[in-house]
Amino acid sequence: MSRRTARRPLVAAVLLAAALTGCGGAAPSAAPGAPAAASASAPPAVTPTSAPAAPATAAPMAASAPVRVRIPAAGVDASPLLSLGLAADGTVEVPSVADGDRIGWYDKGVTPGETGPAVLIGHFDTARGPAVLKDVAKVRVGDEVTVSRKDGSTAVFRVRELEQVDKKRFPTDKVYGNTARPELRVITCGGEITDGHRPDNIILYADLVG
Repeated sequence: MSRRTARRPLVAAVLLAAALTGCGGAAPSAAPGAPAAASASAPPAVTPTSAPAAPATAAPMAASAPVRVRIPAAGVDASPLLSLGLAADGTVEVPSVADGDRIGWYDKGVTPGETGPAVLIGHFDTARGPAVLKDVAKVRVGDEVTVSRKDGSTAVFRVRELEQVDKKRFPTDKVYGNTARPELRVITCGGEITDGHRPDNIILYADLVG
């Protein structure tokens, strides 16, 4: 059994219930009488868009942890990356409010460039204000996401699909399920703040192209 296959049951068991309810962008609940969130940012939203998968011309890469992520369309150039595992309650960790300007990599999955779905998570905003993925709505199908890796190599991905979904209907298998090629997911939150939190997830799906 491959490492990627071995990981999937753990992922599927914990993610559907709670992994993304607090994922990047969800503003903490405010104290009674206080504003719902300190962020003045407009609610992030994307128009669901998809395109055919990129030709499978890029060969899978060996494992190497990500150290830097660049998404030019969204003005993102983040390093170093956080390693996100599983919290004590079995849910997936997300960056803290103090790390609102950083991207996290779910290290129980594959590294970006390996065969399978590598997952990056970041905040749209926090109670402190706009965060690293505040301009996610500017990303379009065809835009590139570049991941620098610890071994000195660079994995270049092209966005194939943009999706905005209610967290209660998070597409666990689509995001975390096994794939036959190297792919990337970038996840944050969206929607109007309700009860101190943003109710949706915004997901970027991308294919390795170089």
